[in-house]
Amino acid sequence: MSIPKETSGQDAAAAGPVLTMDAGSLPASDRFGWWAEVVDEIMPVSIRSAHEPSFQGRLETVGVLPRSQATTFTFSPMTARRSLAQIRRQDPEDYFMLLVGGNSSARMEQARSVACLGAGEMTLYSSSHPLITDFHDPGQQCRMTVLRLPRTVLPLAGGRADRLLAEPLTPATGSAALLATYLTGLPEAARTCGPAELARLASIAVDLAASVLAAHLGDQGTLPVETRKTALLARINTFIDHNLADPWLRPAAIAAHHHISVRTLHLLFRDAPEPVAATIRRRRLARCHADLTDPALRHRTISETATRWGFRNPADFSRSFRAAYGISPSEVRERAQNAKDLGTGC
Repeated sequence: MSIPKETSGQDAAAAGPVLTMDAGSLPASDRFGWWAEVVDEIMPVSIRSAHEPSFQGRLETVGVLPRSQATTFTFSPMTARRSLAQIRRQDPEDYFMLLVGGNSSARMEQARSVACLGAGEMTLYSSSHPLITDFHDPGQQCRMTVLRLPRTVLPLAGGRADRLLAEPLTPATGSAALLATYLTGLPEAARTCGPAELARLASIAVDLAASVLAAHLGDQGTLPVETRKTALLARINTFIDHNLADPWLRPAAIAAHHHISVRTLHLLFRDAPEPVAATIRRRRLARCHADLTDPALRHRTISETATRWGFRNPADFSRSFRAAYGISPSEVRERAQNAKDLGTGC
C-alpha cells in the first residue's frame, strides 16, 4: 500500500519489512482526516463514522511484490462508499481479499451482490466497481486484513474473478482456511525473514488467494502449475505443523495424505530452504526448545518433552538438539530457569 507522503512520518514505524502506522499520537481532531487520507491513497472512497470525534486507526502492512500487500487495519466503526465518479478519477484495477478479524462484522455490497460477514469470513472486492461497505460497531474497534491483488498478478483469465465480488468465501476448510491462517500470521513471519524469504512469503499469499478463487469458480485446472504447486506446498506445511506430535509423521505418510508420490513430495521441497525430513525435525526441535524454556512446563521431563513432539529415541533427540542449538536440552532449561530467577530477584 502506498502511504501518503504528507502523513508517512505520523507515528509510523518500520520493523524490517513491516510498516506500522497509528493515529494515536495525533490530536483527536486530526485523526479521522488522517485516516481518510490513508484510505484514499489505496483507492478513492468516501468514509463516514459516528466515532469521528474520537476516531482511532492503526494499520500494519507487509509488502514486497509490486502493489501487492497484506494490510491489517484496526479502526473505529465506519462506512465506506466508492462511486462511479471516484472510479473514473482513479482506478488501480486491483482486487482485494478481505478477511474479518477479531469480533468484527461487516456488510459489503458490490456488483449486485451482498456479503454479510462475521469473524473469520472472507470476501473479494474490486476497485473497478461501485462499493458500499459498512463496518459494524461491535462495541470495540473493528479489525480487518486485506490482501491487495493487482489484476496483473492474479492468474485468472477474462476477469472471471468478477463473478465472486461480494460473495462470501467460506474459510472453514481447504485453501480459504489456509489463506486466513496465513494472512493472520504473515506480519510476525515477515519480521524474522530476509528479503528473499519475504518475497517467497508474498508470492505464497497471492498463489493461495488465486487457489481460493479458482476453487470457488471451479477453475483449479486452469491455474499455472507453479501456483498449484505453491498452494499444495502450503497445505503440506500446515499439515506438518498440525501433526508434529505424531512420531510416524514421515515423508511417506505426508505423501499418502495428499495423494501424491513420495518422489513428488521431495520435488516440491527441492526449491524450499530444506528437505521435508529436515523441515519436520527442525520444527519439532523448535517446539521442544519452546517447552523447555516455559516455566509452566518445568514439571515435564526432557524425555517426556522429546516424546511429546515425536522423538522416539532420546539419544537421537539430544544429538539433534545440540546440533541445532549448540547446547544440550538440560542446559537450555537451566539457562531459562536462571534467567527467570534473575528477572524476579530470586
